[in-house]
Amino acid sequence: MRQALQAGLLAALTTSVVGTWVVLRGMSFLGDALAHGVLPGIAIAFIVGVHTTIGAFVAALAMVWGINLIRSYSPLPDDTSIGLLFVGFLALAVVILSSASGSYTGDLSRFLFGSITGVDQDDLRRQAIAAAVVLVGMVVFYRAFLVMTFDRAQAQVLGLRPRLAHAILLVFLVIAIVASFEAVGNLLVFAFLIAPPATAVLLVKGVPRIMVAAVLIGAGSTVVGLLISYHHNTAAGATMALATVVVFLAVLASKSVLDAVGARR
Repeated sequence: MRQALQAGLLAALTTSVVGTWVVLRGMSFLGDALAHGVLPGIAIAFIVGVHTTIGAFVAALAMVWGINLIRSYSPLPDDTSIGLLFVGFLALAVVILSSASGSYTGDLSRFLFGSITGVDQDDLRRQAIAAAVVLVGMVVFYRAFLVMTFDRAQAQVLGLRPRLAHAILLVFLVIAIVASFEAVGNLLVFAFLIAPPATAVLLVKGVPRIMVAAVLIGAGSTVVGLLISYHHNTAAGATMALATVVVFLAVLASKSVLDAVGARR
């Protein structure tokens, strides 16, 4: 349980920091697509015998490259290219796994829904390294990400190279997703990526404060979800992810009530 708690806190830290930019830039659909887009890489790596983290990372980078390629040659909106590859990668994963032995079903469930109570020291070390890389990257590229988020033209004028900054942000997003899927699962990492930053946006102003608040909310949800799963024998990863969504809904409802009361006064 101590290792599960450490893994959950590292996942919350990594995804909340990157998720702040995802929420502020309206990239939630892309984050969801990438969270599912790693599945073909996981499936191939699992069947071949390579570590699944390597397969997930390669698949995520391939999806980012594919989205940019379709965007360059197609007049369609960005969400169209994201949606096409989202469906394509997910279908490819199902095809690959359906052609394999049925004995893969248990491991597929672990990849999809996580196995946070089964993480070991190697998993924790990989998560810690990913968290350190993401935190350093957020500090180094903070100015470029900030200006690009709120004024892309100004970022171009200042020589911050917004297209390159966007590509770098996608790499950090991939790192956060790949590092966290072992703990909370592919389908649930999206909740950690979006819910804590979205909740923080409702509570505080300023990007640094939003990041700090998102990490605290994600960490609190991790602890509460893990305790609930321990005492009531529920799936740990799903319970933690559900806790982040419940916190968001509670904050949103409370803020709406307070705003309504303030307006009447």
